[in-house]
Amino acid sequence: MCSALLGRSQNQITVTATANRNQILIGEPIQVTLEARFPLGMPMTWFELDSLPHFDYIEKGKLDSTVTQDGRSYRQDILITSFDSGTFRIPCFGVVINNQKYLTDSISVQVSYSKIDPNQDYHDIKDIIEVQNESVKYVIWYVATLTLLSLAGFIYFVRKERVIEMIKEPEVVIPLVSPYDEAIQALTALQAQNLDSSGQQKLFYTRLNDIFRMYVLRKLQIASLSKTNDELILQLKNLDLSKEQFSKLAETLRMSDFVKFAKYVPGQAENSNSFTVIRSSIDILNEITR
Repeated sequence: MCSALLGRSQNQITVTATANRNQILIGEPIQVTLEARFPLGMPMTWFELDSLPHFDYIEKGKLDSTVTQDGRSYRQDILITSFDSGTFRIPCFGVVINNQKYLTDSISVQVSYSKIDPNQDYHDIKDIIEVQNESVKYVIWYVATLTLLSLAGFIYFVRKERVIEMIKEPEVVIPLVSPYDEAIQALTALQAQNLDSSGQQKLFYTRLNDIFRMYVLRKLQIASLSKTNDELILQLKNLDLSKEQFSKLAETLRMSDFVKFAKYVPGQAENSNSFTVIRSSIDILNEITR
């Protein structure tokens, strides 16, 4: 049973987990629906779908969102199953809203074997029957021929590469601009494209996110390209950003995920604010990491 503080309506915040069935045969799917509702303006980190004891994930559906005047609603359907017999509980799922963790209720599921009819005939497993295949004796010749052809091709391409290397001129290494100059140039080019005002918000936020990630990679030596925005936010928390600036940056990075994955369509004011936050964050990081 999850804590009573979490998983219930509190300050108009509600998180739930529901299953379409509570009794299955081994291997049958269960659809679990995760939902969260909360007021506008609150940052949110979605449920972490970690491993579940006695259950296996079949499919993790996409995250859908709805924005109204009353607040935001998010929903995700996941399919799970179990190959263990018995009665188990799908554990609580946790979501962080406005820096407070909320848990759903756990769900009880009974998993059983299919019933066996003792009146049906028993069929034993038959022995393996060997089948003569006349083409088997030619396999060795096929393999030998292919090996010789592959070896000849390898020698040809190796010699060709050596000739190309001999006539190729030395490469001229062009120094790269600084991480800061590269980021500012990219932001200027992005702003000139007016993607956010021409209905291409998803492309706008994708490029805005990529510009910031590349700056963090080059300037701070953080492997930002291989991390999710939530993982990146955790690492940036250790930098000397003010609490207000860090909060704005985290909200902007999460907004990028909402636009790209939850099909959220922000207004022009939100687009301008996101651009300003990324630009100011790069300026501040450049100052404090000199």
